[in-house]
Amino acid sequence: MADKGALVIVDVQNDFCPGGALAVPYGDSIVPILNLYIDIFKEEGMPVYATRDFHPEKTLHFKEYGGMWPPHCIKGTIGARLHPDLRLPQGAVIITKGTDPEEDAYSGFQGLDSEGRGFKEALTAAGVKDLYVGGLATDYCVKATVLDGLKEGFTVYLLVDAVRGVDREEGDSERAVEEMKEKGALMMDLGEINL
Repeated sequence: MADKGALVIVDVQNDFCPGGALAVPYGDSIVPILNLYIDIFKEEGMPVYATRDFHPEKTLHFKEYGGMWPPHCIKGTIGARLHPDLRLPQGAVIITKGTDPEEDAYSGFQGLDSEGRGFKEALTAAGVKDLYVGGLATDYCVKATVLDGLKEGFTVYLLVDAVRGVDREEGDSERAVEEMKEKGALMMDLGEINL
């Protein structure tokens, strides 16, 4: 990997895991795999980013206010916390999105780091060219983050063993993966990663 890569973990939060307000089936099953990716990136001195939904109580994203989802990942709640078994390294950058009540903010590129920089700006400042993306959910926030990463000129790898989908309609996740491939995302799993 000649270009500098970064691991991007999308929305692995309690509310998206079994028992949460908007649980992705087997969403927590990717946590041990993501931890293996984290170990690899840590060993190589590569940055790790974790996006999170951090919604206000009233947002157009929720059904009650015109959206399509039940309330989830509300700022300050246990549901909004990252999964407790996710072993983020020291120095991991948290990208917070969904704070604007007027937008859905599926993509990590709609989020800000702790200094208020947009995700693209934070990545560029760190010299990142390649994104390795895993997390939840394949057919929503992972897809949106991957597609935006491609639009912004990054080389994007989808970590196919470290994503799970909502599948509101059967096959949504498969269609999302096909769309990401068509737009230029590269598929990779743990056995293929070579930093």
